[in-house]
Amino acid sequence: MSKVTVVIITLMLAIVGSFCKAENLSENTESLAKTVCGACHGSDGNSALSMNPIIAQQHSDYIYKQLMNFQSGKRQNAIMMGIASGLSEKNISELSIYFSAFKAKTVGVQNISLAEVGEKIYRVGIRDRKIPACGSCHLPNGAGIPGQFPRLAGQYSQYTANQLNYFKSGARKNDKGAVMRTIASRMTEKEIGAVAEYISGLN
Repeated sequence: MSKVTVVIITLMLAIVGSFCKAENLSENTESLAKTVCGACHGSDGNSALSMNPIIAQQHSDYIYKQLMNFQSGKRQNAIMMGIASGLSEKNISELSIYFSAFKAKTVGVQNISLAEVGEKIYRVGIRDRKIPACGSCHLPNGAGIPGQFPRLAGQYSQYTANQLNYFKSGARKNDKGAVMRTIASRMTEKEIGAVAEYISGLN
């Protein structure tokens, strides 16, 4: 089988897969995915704005948890809390599965020297301050572990840095066992920015 044939078959399967994903959604949820969610996160979960996270390929259980936390107020964000408050549990479950099925686009590193600093922290941590390697939980490639740790790979550095700073200040507190709050509290803003920059280049 030629490479061209393989590419064509792959594209056809992707197109068919996209239709299947849409068919598995209830009519109401599909409308929400394309209009409400898609307006900020992109119709395929690949946000075009760094202030809005890429949710494509994120673990469905993680998306589900965040939407439920926004709905309950456990995680604070005025826009997301307003949107989540109007979702049913079925909407949330379907949306979580829907966006997790899309392929995420890697943003890419913009500042190589900063990313090099972040790489050391991501891979080995900072022992004297009890900062573990990010990769020990989120994996070396940033893929995360379904049911345990979210996917980070290729995420906008601005968004990742913001979330780490929210954990650091305690503004975000929906992490299990306060693990991320504890780790982020031991990091400087420069270290947070460096780790976030490195993560943006993972895929």
